[in-house]
Amino acid sequence: MRRLHLASAIALAAMLVFAPAQAQTTMTASSWVPPAHPLTANIFVPWLKEVEAATQGRVKFNILPKAPVAPPQTFDAVKDGVVDVSFTVQGYTPGRFVLTKMAEFGFLGDSAEATSVAYERMHQRHLARLGEHKGVKVIAVFTHGPGEIFTVSKPVTSLADLQGMKIRVGGGIVNDFTRALGASPLLKPSSESFQMLQSGVADGIFFPPESIPGFKLTSLIKQGTIVPGGLYNTSFVMMMNEAKYNALPQADRDAIDKLSGEHFARLAGKAWDAADTAGMATMKAAGVHLQTASPAFMAEIRSRTDPIEQAWAAEIKPKGVDGAALMKEFRAEIAKVAGGK
Repeated sequence: MRRLHLASAIALAAMLVFAPAQAQTTMTASSWVPPAHPLTANIFVPWLKEVEAATQGRVKFNILPKAPVAPPQTFDAVKDGVVDVSFTVQGYTPGRFVLTKMAEFGFLGDSAEATSVAYERMHQRHLARLGEHKGVKVIAVFTHGPGEIFTVSKPVTSLADLQGMKIRVGGGIVNDFTRALGASPLLKPSSESFQMLQSGVADGIFFPPESIPGFKLTSLIKQGTIVPGGLYNTSFVMMMNEAKYNALPQADRDAIDKLSGEHFARLAGKAWDAADTAGMATMKAAGVHLQTASPAFMAEIRSRTDPIEQAWAAEIKPKGVDGAALMKEFRAEIAKVAGGK
């Protein structure tokens, strides 16, 4: 009996020594915008901290000091496991994402929160099953606030003012919009905006208000035209390496799922709305001349951009998607979210 008790004690001691108290997974996380930018500081990093707290530290994140790839390569970097968690703009890779253009059209609304939450709902309802993000675990889709017109010196009050101007854009529908409005689009990541404007390569930029101070452009931009409802928008996807996610224990996957979808979209939208409000105040304090687009100017914009939305609807028809009905439902969903539902 004494030998049996001794053997049991030794076995128990071995289990205590060699069995970890809890399994821990460390994922690499990467942001391609500066650490102080709201997208990193107020959206990306807070969400990572939420996941760490929800998993009681079983999932940890190592935030890289510098993105290992350029922004347009981020989707593949996450898919291939170069990094485990990041976000990207679908429009940075023209032709790859078609359905997500639905969130890029103009006159969608004045709140990033309402647009982002509605977009995530529409993605879950209609788009996810069509697999444009195949190869990654989609945390959520979301948008920034309404995109506006900002220029180095020339005020823009009509289409005539835009003719021949060189405008930095982020890709996607806004690229087509810029061309249709008579300007020349320069497709470059947002991180290159300062250099393009400072060097004179670009005459202006289409950006949400937050991004002017966010990318330190306040000293370069002198004119801004605010388009009610937004001239355009930008679609983002927050994502995780699929294999890394699938390898997590069920409890940790459940915790991440709870913090994904509409939860993340609302977090992102609220942060961006707050940043846009602050951005407007910063620009006013810096002496940037801001004006609201007139009804006549807005009618001019619509006359040039409505056909682009119609062409997109025709483009996605072979996928079995009614683009006109999708946009009608999307705009109704935005109004619903804005109304508190």
